[in-house]
Amino acid sequence: MNIALWSIQVLLAALFAFAGGMKLITPIEEMTKQIAMPGWFLRFIGAAELLGAIGLVFPWLLGIYPVLTPLAAAGLTIIMIGAIVVTLLTGDVVTALMPLVTGLLLAFVAYGRRRDAIDLNKS
Repeated sequence: MNIALWSIQVLLAALFAFAGGMKLITPIEEMTKQIAMPGWFLRFIGAAELLGAIGLVFPWLLGIYPVLTPLAAAGLTIIMIGAIVVTLLTGDVVTALMPLVTGLLLAFVAYGRRRDAIDLNKS
């Protein structure tokens, strides 16, 4: 189970580091052409995704506040719920599958690492 969680964590961290980084470096005018949201909100989401990517791996890897890893996964799950809703509101059901699967994987990490974090506190 640990290997599966680590594999998913690393892949999700790479996905969110890329997505968040792109939202931070892409000019706001270009982003708002593709996504009908305020530029400041897209920058905020990008920063949250980048911080979430860091939180998915480093607290658990370094053993410093490992409880932050399931919290980061839960926070990114909330972002994915928002992505699903926004995608469905645009009327594109098939495109909503990507954030749905990503959200389910994040929920799996949040649940699996939460259990492990509780076990770490008991020892």
